Amino acid sequence: MTPGLWELVIEGVWVTVQLLVCSALLAAAVSFTVGVARTHRLWVVRFLAGFYTEVFRGTSALVMIFWVFFVLPPAFGWQLVPLWAGTLALGLTYGAYGSEIVRGALTAVDPAQQEGGIALSFTSWQRMRLILLPQAVPEMIPPFSNLLIELLKGTALVSIMGMGDLAFSGNLVRLALQESAEIYTYVLVIYFVIAFLLTRLMRGLENKLKAGVGKAPDDKAGAADPVVVEAVR
Repeated sequence: MTPGLWELVIEGVWVTVQLLVCSALLAAAVSFTVGVARTHRLWVVRFLAGFYTEVFRGTSALVMIFWVFFVLPPAFGWQLVPLWAGTLALGLTYGAYGSEIVRGALTAVDPAQQEGGIALSFTSWQRMRLILLPQAVPEMIPPFSNLLIELLKGTALVSIMGMGDLAFSGNLVRLALQESAEIYTYVLVIYFVIAFLLTRLMRGLENKLKAGVGKAPDDKAGAADPVVVEAVR
């Protein structure tokens, strides 16, 4: 390929990375907010959080992008640029999947830990911050890593809006070269490299978080006590 075409591909990679970071941050915020809400003692809060989760898990991310980009503007009188439309659609959609990861990890914490916090007169927020989350977050990292890779692949959907991401740029190069095998091979390799780097990053984060609660990276059980001891201190 010519240098000009490579520049187009690099610009597409940069757009994909921006979209990935923005939508991942939104998805993480939604995941923890909705996931914690699904463990709330009030049934109304649990119902609303569950309703959101089921709606966004039961709809297509592609259709959600169409809806955010094409339906919202005439309905509310404002237009989102493709980057923010993609961020909103992907962040809300994948955040619904992430909320189940958060809920599952929180409910998997030994109930005795909750009882210990109650015995120490901790408020519900203190129990969440000092006992539940420190133990649950390390267990969330592997499924969140998988979800992040799925989100990376989902960013290709924004090309339908004419957004110049990696998939869109690859298609433009294909049209310029009138040949598909070369450019799409490069695109596949680029996606794989990004996914591999994300996997390594998340694995390092998992090991660091597990070490922070006194759990070895390959230890699957029994790291609860150090957290309670640290909370008491």
